[in-house]
This record gives sequence, C-alpha cells and structure tokens, in this order.
Amino acid sequence: MTLEEKRIFFEIDCTERKLWNFTEIFGNDNQVYLEIGSGMGEFLRMRALINHNRNFVGIEIKDKRLKQIINNLDVQRHSNVRVARLFVDDKVTEVIPEGSIKKVFINHPDPWPKKKHHKNRLIQPAFIDTLNRIMKRKGIVWIATDDQDYAKWIVDKFSVRPDFESMYEEGFSRDPEAGHIVTYFEEMKRKEGFPPYFLKFRKKCSLENIKPNLSEDKRIMKND
Repeated sequence: MTLEEKRIFFEIDCTERKLWNFTEIFGNDNQVYLEIGSGMGEFLRMRALINHNRNFVGIEIKDKRLKQIINNLDVQRHSNVRVARLFVDDKVTEVIPEGSIKKVFINHPDPWPKKKHHKNRLIQPAFIDTLNRIMKRKGIVWIATDDQDYAKWIVDKFSVRPDFESMYEEGFSRDPEAGHIVTYFEEMKRKEGFPPYFLKFRKKCSLENIKPNLSEDKRIMKND
C-alpha cells in the first residue's frame, strides 16, 4: 500500500473546520484517546495495539512527522488509529466535539527551558481550558517530561485549577505505570541521565459548572 493510500485511510482531513463524528470515523462507539504531539508515532502504534478496543487520534503539526507516522501504520493492525495535522488551541472545538475525549496523552512536550521562552510552553492555563472542553468528566490527562522545571511548572498550572485533580500525591511519579511504552525520545533522555517525570490529572467538572468565588468578587468590588 502506498503512502498516499495510507493517508486516505488514516488521515482526518482538517482543511475544512468540520466537527468530527468519531462514530463515523471509526465505525464504532468505543472511547476515544487523543495523543497531542505524536512525534515518531511509536507510542501511538503500540498503545493502539494494547488497547485494541479503544480509538486513538494522534495530532501533529509537522507534515514530515505526520507522513512518517502514517507510513509506519498498518491498515489491519491499526484500524483503530487516525491522525490529523491540527494545532490545539481555543478553536479546536470547531473540530473536536466538546466532552468527547476520554484520555489525553502528551509525551515529552518541548520544555522551552529558558525563562524568556516559557510563554511558548504547551501547558498554559488557556490550553488546560481547552482540554477541559474536549474531555469527558473523569477523563485523564497523562503527561511525561524529562525536564524537572517543566514538571514543576505543569504541577503548578494544574494545582490551581478547580476542574482538575492530580492522581499522584506529590503531583508526579518517577515510576512508570504497568504497560508503559518507552518512546525513542524517552530512551535517549534516560541514557543521558534524565529519567522522566510522570504526571496524571483527572477532570473533575466542566468549566461552566465552576461557581465563581463570590466572596472574592465582593472583596474586589469593595476595594474598587
């Protein structure tokens, strides 16, 4: 099968901002898992084989990586996988239906280590707002990073949220869960002496169900 034939099968066309219908895309009503930043695609391929009764969507913004991922997928073995060239921002709900995603995986996002570049980090309040909108209640966000500062940054950003809760007492774990898939990048960083931090958060409620802090509002009005 040629790459072009594979692209027709695996790639979700995003040229038109059309809301995805996962039942039509996959031909079933299985839970949908989303990987943001699929890289070389090894996590997506292996996870889809392990969880064959779940549907997986991998998102990448670089066309070269997208082609590589698709080229390594098998139509028979990975029929529960689709990929898309898509940027996750506040407009992503024009494509991904609200409350449709059960799990989100983010493997080793760019840590942008310099302080002046922190604004470029993926994990920001607005990004977490977007996750809230596309995820189901009690949905899970799973993140891995080898950067200690970024791990702390992620814990801090989620800890102030009333809509998410950490599933680790210290905010992270250094031990992988059973069945963990080691990506090429993770293996490389481990050899360099940087084992990953694993972070896991559960969605508690939707944004529209969060009541404003009335006492705080009154205090601000009084000070005005």
